[in-house]
Amino acid sequence: MSSSNPSRPSMGGRLLSTFLNRPINDHGSGWSSLWDSGESDLWDRGKASPALVDIVEQETQLLNPFTVEGHRKKAFVPGCGRGYDVVMLALHGFDAYGLEISGTAVKEAESYASKELKKPSEYHFGSKSNQARSPGSVTFLKGDFFSSNWNFKGDVDQYTKFDVAYDYTFLCALHPEQRKNWAASMARVLKPGGLLLCLEFPLYKDPKLPGPPWGLKGVHWNLLSEGGDGIITNDVGDDGKEAHSIRSDGNFCRVLYVRPERSYNAGKGTDMLSIYERKTD
Repeated sequence: MSSSNPSRPSMGGRLLSTFLNRPINDHGSGWSSLWDSGESDLWDRGKASPALVDIVEQETQLLNPFTVEGHRKKAFVPGCGRGYDVVMLALHGFDAYGLEISGTAVKEAESYASKELKKPSEYHFGSKSNQARSPGSVTFLKGDFFSSNWNFKGDVDQYTKFDVAYDYTFLCALHPEQRKNWAASMARVLKPGGLLLCLEFPLYKDPKLPGPPWGLKGVHWNLLSEGGDGIITNDVGDDGKEAHSIRSDGNFCRVLYVRPERSYNAGKGTDMLSIYERKTD
């Protein structure tokens, strides 16, 4: 998303006008049209998430890319855009998969990945020691995250369960009425015990204001831990929890919640990095 102030993205303009009067069930075509018209610079950050790079390199046990049997774990990024984070996860040892609703986005992601896997950019790593890791594979899929009708490739089908998933600006791009479907779909695609990493953004924006992006303060906790609908009406504390909340009916439990030292300029100083574990059924 572009802005005259590099520390905060614009809340108006082209994004709002694209979705203002569009039916919610037709928002996917709206994002596809923006890709097709070459307007992905409205939200494109141009590199892998610094916060994700750091947490993967710091939490080496929690985010080990290999199982105890030595098999590569599968990492998944729905709404992956050009695939910056997909490639980064592969360069850190995961077999990484990205999903996009736009065929144009998938083609651009595949082109980007083919170049970066041969000669990775420095932004994929926080330290040079991690550049020696044997990379995993990269696969991009076209489809709607809320259905299982994806353009399957290789060892991925509608029954595949991932070990790790990552969300940055996918949830905030969704209309609030779609948030519960987002949480249910994340639970569907992750293995029991699988990890959902969220770079929570934007937390500074009033959730009552229109989007995208939609303000998300307290939304991740409500959706994933409480099993709510993600429509926040009560006061929310600094830890993302609604005041006086004791519910724990969601499909996830939060195992980590930190303010990243590095993040994109758009949310630096307000972004939070959370990790949620998928509960066993």
